[in-house]
Amino acid sequence: MKLLVFVLNKEEYLEEVLEAYVEAGVAGATLLDSEGMGRFLAYEVPLFAGFKEFMKGNKPYNKTIISVIRNEAIIAKVKELVDEVVGGLDNPGTGIMFTLPVDWASGLIEEEEEV
Repeated sequence: MKLLVFVLNKEEYLEEVLEAYVEAGVAGATLLDSEGMGRFLAYEVPLFAGFKEFMKGNKPYNKTIISVIRNEAIIAKVKELVDEVVGGLDNPGTGIMFTLPVDWASGLIEEEEEV
């Protein structure tokens, strides 16, 4: 079992990304409004106010999507479909996706069978 975490920097892809999750068989996910460290430092910490110039053109906020997934094949499918939607996670500023091991979870919705 894994915790799949995806920090999506380009919120305009959110609906399509969630559609990709459903298509891959993800039964549920939690969306969090999030903010990058650079944005916070540039706008909230006076010492780093000079960073504002470097932040021009960057989106100030992003979405973090978390989901506990039992089937690792689903994770691979999510990665593949999300790459198609956002044009590849290797492109700077798109977002980051990673997994963490989950030893125990309760209350999970059953995942769909592999598509």
